[in-house]
Amino acid sequence: MRQLTFVEPRRFEWWEVSAPRVEGKGEALVRPTTVARCDLDLYIALGVVRPEPPFAFGHEMVAEVLEVGDGVARARPGDRVLLSFQIHCGACAPCIRGHTNACTTVPAGANYGLGRYGGIDFGGAFSDVVRVPFADAMLLPLPQQVDAVTAANLADNAADGYRTVAPHLAAEPGAPVLVVGGLAQSVGLYAVQAALALGASRVVYTDSDPARLALAARLGAETREVAYDAPVAVREAFPITVDACVLPEGRAFAIASTSPCGVCTSVSNGTSAEGTLPLLDMYKKGIRYEIGRVHSRPTMETVLGHVCAGQLRPGDLVTRTAAFEDAPAALLEPDPKIVFVRGGNA
Repeated sequence: MRQLTFVEPRRFEWWEVSAPRVEGKGEALVRPTTVARCDLDLYIALGVVRPEPPFAFGHEMVAEVLEVGDGVARARPGDRVLLSFQIHCGACAPCIRGHTNACTTVPAGANYGLGRYGGIDFGGAFSDVVRVPFADAMLLPLPQQVDAVTAANLADNAADGYRTVAPHLAAEPGAPVLVVGGLAQSVGLYAVQAALALGASRVVYTDSDPARLALAARLGAETREVAYDAPVAVREAFPITVDACVLPEGRAFAIASTSPCGVCTSVSNGTSAEGTLPLLDMYKKGIRYEIGRVHSRPTMETVLGHVCAGQLRPGDLVTRTAAFEDAPAALLEPDPKIVFVRGGNA
């Protein structure tokens, strides 16, 4: 089969590789039909983030079920499904709690399309066939009324944006929200969309990029152009803030803009393995700081429910669609959200 392989920064190749097979009970094979580029994918492609190559690429996907093994109860060949990008069993204690990022059955951080976590390349979305080791846990049926271009974003970035605001607005209904936009391009915009849909009294979006500011304004946010390359004066404080900037200056601005006893959620560790926090100021203000990967499977199911109810429209943030064949070049382009369609049929 064909597989798009990340070879080195700015270089992708289509490789002929052995197709995966059902290897045991509870497994399935799927054929990805629609793949969204995650925000992180761009920075891997450009060499800003450097997992060890080569590896199969892509992890936000809609797929068709090709084959199921013994013991699979929730999927049949021909089904159209969303696929969690996090490999997880669904049966260990963290999975039962909904913490699919922390599954203890597989190597820590196991994913599709992001490199060899635990020494294993589980495959990638830009492939003819993908093996799903825990099909009942990882596959989510996709209702016919939801188009695949919209749905492909739900596996990671749309779910990630949603979880930055949903629990906090549930705890404080109607609270205003600040989203500090930047390198996590679509995640910040999905946070804006989710906050507005969930009843935030107002959403302020800051960024230095005119295109993203325009997208946020179309969603209904108040927008402010802010450059984070120098200390930025804080104009007001918010009980809920989201750091989607990724850069240290943006994180500092988000934390400084958080109200006393408020919560700031960062969607990335940044561009380096270590960072700094203004712990004394956070301590005195009683700020809660959250960081960690989204729990993909349970969150995407919740977001899908909002999409089916017409409350969320993740497809509105897709800035370009392209064919699978265009992926080696298009993955390097700066669009906030690109979705790739196999054979031009979503």
